[in-house]
Amino acid sequence: MQISRAFGALTLALVIALASPADAQRRRAAAAPPPQPSAVQHVTIMDVASGAILQCDDCNTPIAPASMSKLMTVLVVLERLAAGDITLDTQYTVSEYAWREHGAPSGGSHMFLPINSQVSVRDLLRGAIIVSANDACVVLAEGIAGSEGAFVDIMNRRAQELGLSTAHFRNATGLDAENHVISSADLARLARHVMLTYPEYYRIYSEREFSYNNRTQPNRNPLLGAFDGADGVKTGHTDDSGYGLVGSAMVDGQRRIIVFNGTRSMADRRSEALRLMRSAFSDYAVRTLATAGAQVGEAQVYLGGRRTVPLVAQGDIIIGGRRGTQSTLTAHIVYSGPLHPPIREGDIVARLVIEGPGYQTTEYPLAAGRRVGKANWFSRAWEGLRLTFFGP
Repeated sequence: MQISRAFGALTLALVIALASPADAQRRRAAAAPPPQPSAVQHVTIMDVASGAILQCDDCNTPIAPASMSKLMTVLVVLERLAAGDITLDTQYTVSEYAWREHGAPSGGSHMFLPINSQVSVRDLLRGAIIVSANDACVVLAEGIAGSEGAFVDIMNRRAQELGLSTAHFRNATGLDAENHVISSADLARLARHVMLTYPEYYRIYSEREFSYNNRTQPNRNPLLGAFDGADGVKTGHTDDSGYGLVGSAMVDGQRRIIVFNGTRSMADRRSEALRLMRSAFSDYAVRTLATAGAQVGEAQVYLGGRRTVPLVAQGDIIIGGRRGTQSTLTAHIVYSGPLHPPIREGDIVARLVIEGPGYQTTEYPLAAGRRVGKANWFSRAWEGLRLTFFGP
């Protein structure tokens, strides 16, 4: 890697790679995305270890997520379990509303809960996860928060706290409702949070079937059993949203998440899920540019005890994208400067901006790597004379 300073600008360009025109032509050909079915929309591919988004096709636009929004419903339940507010053996009552509007009479996804029956959180959680049971979600919502509306308020608050800026929920089930939306990128971030924070419960997403009240229903995830390493996560379907999926798999120690929406049938969803998951591992890669605490450049300092201050990465700086495109990316260190002392070690004073063709621009904060105090009186006086006679 080579670092060069752009004349007249307080910007450093970090050149990731250089290549011949022939190499560049081969990379452009390799980087061309494969054709996609026209109905598939809002595609996200994410590397779980780094959180890097490897592919984003309109992935930041809020969409109707259908049952994929149950990831947030389940997260709220898991947080209550972790806090000790409830246990897996806690019993909740099936209300008439949960039974009539979201159970067997509704015709939607359900787990055949009898009205007024007592059901454990353990069974309700598995019903919500494995067979996407609407009645289970509503019973959990009413049991935890007193009403579905109050539970939805918790869902929205947690979404904002987690930085899921596109998320806004209107119910606990994902049924079509005005302004019940979240982007595919935020769905990927939500799935990643669940699997990394609650791995012991994430395993439920891989279960192939669920039996309750003498009825056995299959998990609708088309990746389970069809793609080696697939173990989640959540399907979704309504007339408005089409057929969608949040899927995840682990291959050779690497985990990927795919999210898409808008396919026309369960068969189309299955074929698209397999295509995208294969692509997630064969066509994309991640690369570490810098580890946390590593120096990636420096910034000029005006009238300081030092003329420059080292800039260090706050966390691991990892880029991801299609194989062959990473060598076309550039990274720029940008700051408003020169910086004025005093500067404390750890102060965020710059940002690393990574951009390039076909890559979603990403920024990383950079901190001062050491303390820089003000220059002594003689240095300040000399600089004042220099500016007076020679200008900046």
